[in-house]
Order: sequence, then structure tokens, then C-alpha cells
Amino acid sequence: MNVILFDPPSGNRLLPFTLTRPVADIRIGILTIREKWERLLQCHTSSITRDYLCEKFPMVIAEDNLLISGSVLPDRPLAERLLRLDSGEALFDSEGLLAVRLNRNDLLQFPKLEHVEKIKCAYVAKLQHNWDIFQKNDTELRKDFDLVTANRKSMPLSPTNQLIGPESALFIEEGAVVEGAILNCQTGPIYIAAEAEVMEGTMIRGPFSLGEHSQIKMGAKIYGPTTIGQYCKVGGELNNVIFFEYSNKAHDGFMGNSVVGAWCNFGADTNTSNLKNNYGEIKVIDYETGISVNSGTQFCGLFMGDHSKCGINSMFNSGTMVGVGCNMFGTGYIRGLIPSFSYGGPQEGFEVYRLDKAIEAATRVYERRGKIFDKMEESIMTAIFRQSHPSLFSEKE
Repeated sequence: MNVILFDPPSGNRLLPFTLTRPVADIRIGILTIREKWERLLQCHTSSITRDYLCEKFPMVIAEDNLLISGSVLPDRPLAERLLRLDSGEALFDSEGLLAVRLNRNDLLQFPKLEHVEKIKCAYVAKLQHNWDIFQKNDTELRKDFDLVTANRKSMPLSPTNQLIGPESALFIEEGAVVEGAILNCQTGPIYIAAEAEVMEGTMIRGPFSLGEHSQIKMGAKIYGPTTIGQYCKVGGELNNVIFFEYSNKAHDGFMGNSVVGAWCNFGADTNTSNLKNNYGEIKVIDYETGISVNSGTQFCGLFMGDHSKCGINSMFNSGTMVGVGCNMFGTGYIRGLIPSFSYGGPQEGFEVYRLDKAIEAATRVYERRGKIFDKMEESIMTAIFRQSHPSLFSEKE
């Protein structure tokens, strides 16, 4: 069966992260949502996503297709239930479509579903808001730990480290380096991927995951549930934070209850507030509508889209939303909603960050990691820029 992960309408509530990736490529736990489905269903998947992302994430069509909402967080019972769907059957919950099995002709009419049999489903875990990513990370870390370590044996822990808790809750991939650290698995499992490094003096309380080729700097203090994706560098104090990949917070400073996209960088001593002085529930400005919404949580920090950067001593207020390709600096709290391709700071004010400058910076950052910021990546960034600042373009264009 051909499996396709589609972006649901609620995916717009996951902006700015879904400006640069399908919903299914959001990382939560150890794996992305796509990686979870592919392991459980033992298949490759493709996507139905935004038009300008289709070249990078093309859809594959077959005679028999299982479409699954990219926001659904999978588990084995749900995967087995979806595999039992007959052609023309669709699974719904109270908010909409979860999955549907379609032949080639019916798939070409999607999202129209005129001739399907609708089956109601009880509660299914899924991402509905950005804060769900860090709030549900604990559960997903534990599920993914069991999934990726099943029937495998961890590398031994070096005697220079101190382990608190059961050895069964620690898994170290071959090639990882962990020396002089304190690892507490009593609060949840700890997973260290291949070629990752945990430097001396680091203290980690699980659940926690460190991705391939990522690095924790000396003396870092990390509270779970925290996920660090591949090729990241982190330091300072982190509490319930998710980094996607290729992002750096290598210096001191606190960050809590936050989600950071790919290719971001934080200057030294950057701090993120995650709690209001009056201990009230934190409001977040919806990226798509610009309307302030109550997150329903007392702890909520920063949401930062791909390719955004901030200078030394930056301060982010609780519930701050930063778009794609922003360049921020200066003194004072950065707060509220910072639209994509913004340049400046709270004291200096913000202006539009020129597209050519943003592409130039991204190209240099890619080169430092041995990667190429190619025409496809440039076209995606250009599409987001035009979408973010339509007044800069004439109707003829």
C-alpha cells in the first residue's frame, strides 16, 4: 500500500514551522512524525503539502493509497487499525479527517471525499498547536525510545560518567562520545545517537534525545523532556525544548518550553522567558491570523522558524513567535509576533530583511556544514518571502 501524509487544514496553526516543511516532518520525541509512520508501517511515505514545497516533497501516487493526516502522532494499535481500512473507507474524529484509503482516480479528487464511507474514531493524539510540540514531547520521547531501541544493545557508558537510574533507560549509539557527564534516567530514558558528543560537566535529566552528529557543550544543564535534532550544538540551561536540526544555542543562557526550527542560531547569553511574573496563562499570537490566543498553559517560551538568528544578550518574552529568515539584535525584550524576514530589534525597530541578504546568509551557513543551498531551497525561501511581504511585489509579477 502506498502511504501519503497530507497536511491538514489545522497545519496552519503550526506555522511558522510548516512554512518550510510538511506537517509530518515536525520533530517530536526522537523522530519526526514521518519517521514514526515509516518505522511502524515499514514503508516509505510521500506528501501532499504546500505548492511551493512540492518539488522538495513530491507526492507519489499508486493504484492503492493510504492517506494519513500529517498531524497524527502514531502508535502501533493505530497503525494496525489504518492498515485494515478498505478502499473508500475514511477515519474521522470530531475535528476532521484522520485517514482514508483511496484508489488512483479518487486520490486525484482529494480533498473531495464524495463517495467514502465515514468511520468515527475516538481520541487520537495529534499536533493542533505549536505548544503541543513541547507539551507532548514527554510521551513521544518514551514511545520513540522503545521503538528505536527494541532488540538492540547499547554501547557501554564510559566510567568517567555518573549514571543515576537503570541502565536499561540509557541507550548510546556506536560512535557517540560521552565523557564526564551526570545522566539521570530515573525521570525518563536518555538516547544518544551515533557520532553525537556530550562534553564533560554536562548534567542531563531524562527523558532526553540527542541526534546524530550533535554536540552538548561543557557544563550544560538539561532538563527533560528535551529533544535535540541532528547536527545541533547546545549549551547553557534547557528545559523542555525541541530543536529540529542544524540549529545552535552553544552558549550560556536559559531556554524553556520552546520549539526551534532548522538552521537557527542564538548569540551568547540569549535568554527566553517561559513564565509570566503573575503566573498567569500565556497568550501567543497566531502566526497566520495575528490574533492573540490563550495557550492554556502557564509555561510557554519561544517558537522560532527556520533560518532565523539573534545576536548576543537577546531576550525573548514568553510566548514569542518568530517567523522564517529573521535577523534580530539589540537590547530589550523581543516579544509578540516577529514576521518572517524581519531585520532589527526592540529598540531599533524592525524593517524587512532583504531577500538577497537572507539567501546570502543561508548559503554561507550551508557551506559551513558542507551542504549546498541550491535553487530548490532558494525558490522555497523566495516563495515564503513573497507570501510574507506581498506589498513589495506588483500584481504583474
